[in-house]
Amino acid sequence: MSETAALVLLASYLLAVVVCICWQAARCVPGPVVWALYSFQRLFCGWMYRWRANRRCPFPAEGPALIIANHTSPADPMQLWMNHHQNTARRGVRTISFMMAREYYEKPVIGWICRKLRSVPLARNGRDMGAIRETLRLLSDGNLVGVFPEGRINLEGVGLLEGNPGVGWLALKARVSVYPVFLSGVPGGRNMVAPFLSRAHVRVSYGDPVDLSEFYGRATTPELLKEVTGILMRALARQGGIECDGQTDPVIIPGPGLVRRTG
Repeated sequence: MSETAALVLLASYLLAVVVCICWQAARCVPGPVVWALYSFQRLFCGWMYRWRANRRCPFPAEGPALIIANHTSPADPMQLWMNHHQNTARRGVRTISFMMAREYYEKPVIGWICRKLRSVPLARNGRDMGAIRETLRLLSDGNLVGVFPEGRINLEGVGLLEGNPGVGWLALKARVSVYPVFLSGVPGGRNMVAPFLSRAHVRVSYGDPVDLSEFYGRATTPELLKEVTGILMRALARQGGIECDGQTDPVIIPGPGLVRRTG
């Protein structure tokens, strides 16, 4: 093969790659920017975190769902978004709109990414009804929403913190499937940048959706919210191999496999 023919062949291969990339980006329903972000984070998580899961991601290919996960690192949302497109029903990229602390939403780069993913900024005082209404709207419009029910990063990285009853209220109000996902090995710590620069072995355990239909239509009392939140937190704990006593929510534990009673 002549040098000219080799260059033409190489240019043809490059053109084919460019056309394929442009085609994939153009057909992405949330938009080409979201497709580019998703493609980058898949490469990043695969290389930096050596990401592995217990099975294919069960999130629905269409329609709404609430995704709950433990929270030990600012890099946790990336782990939940990873490979969600490999659902057998439709191999398409969807956004996961995370409820997140407002101060992170206002940071230049992180805020821009979160706005592209339609994440919802939430005040830490728990009284941000505007954010709650926006989250319900996203679910009613058929979107995926991610929530970390512990309400903050578990800096100890062991066990689970007690679940915020707001997640129970949201699940009952939205009446959508709730998928528990336990994340292990995600780099944590108090520094917001270091987890994204630390190599790790991340393991993701997907659980089956929790059926809460028996609670629909009941009066939303504090007792009901505590019961429903407890069910969700115990489902999450089981995905992480954390033992629960069946009566109280899992809380932060002094050692693996044990859950301390809260009263």
